[in-house]
Amino acid sequence: MVSKEEVISALKECYDPELGINIVDLGFIYDVKIENGKVKIKMTLTTPGCPMHAFFVHTVKEKVEKIKGVEEVDVELVWDPPWTPERMSKEVRKKLMLE
Repeated sequence: MVSKEEVISALKECYDPELGINIVDLGFIYDVKIENGKVKIKMTLTTPGCPMHAFFVHTVKEKVEKIKGVEEVDVELVWDPPWTPERMSKEVRKKLMLE
């Protein structure tokens, strides 16, 4: 049985190539649902026009598919609610001098 913790751990291995910070701490992950080996991830990016969207979706699928018991990964990019810097972890906001 796949756990949400395993999925989140795998997602923490997905990094924004410009910032070198994982997408969980950046606040890009909105939801993770797991049912019978199928993982559904709702995530966002900083802007709808982000040129890296295909890279992020591919990387997320690749990392999560490696988890034992995962049969399918569906990544949905959503724009509501819009991403804001407040979604980042406190540690990342400090690192980026936003706090």
